[in-house]
Amino acid sequence: QVQLVETGGGLVQTGGSLRLSCAASGRTFSMYAIGWFRQAPGKESEFVAAISWSGSSTYYVDSVKGRFTISRDNVKNTVYLQMNSLKPEDTAVYSCAAGPTLHRNSYYSTKDDYNSWGQGTQVTVSS
Repeated sequence: QVQLVETGGGLVQTGGSLRLSCAASGRTFSMYAIGWFRQAPGKESEFVAAISWSGSSTYYVDSVKGRFTISRDNVKNTVYLQMNSLKPEDTAVYSCAAGPTLHRNSYYSTKDDYNSWGQGTQVTVSS
């Protein structure tokens, strides 16, 4: 497993931007697909975005397509989630997760495929 730490959350106005970072340590980070999930108060955890360990494949939930961009730097062992045009409904605790994969272009969109999780970072979008 890898250890994950998220940073970059905060308070932003509607239409603003934030960039979340997910820094990894431990096992070979480049062999892990990485996903971002979010959980708003009183709601179930929701998949947001994922990226393969090669970085060539990405996947987004429909509600963030065109606004969020996931990327990774395997030299820095870090995955980023650039969030633009933020809306109040994006308010949640955002967590990154790592899931091992043998396939360079594979990614996961379900929580059960990930075995390492960060502690989360709060994102609040004011209206």
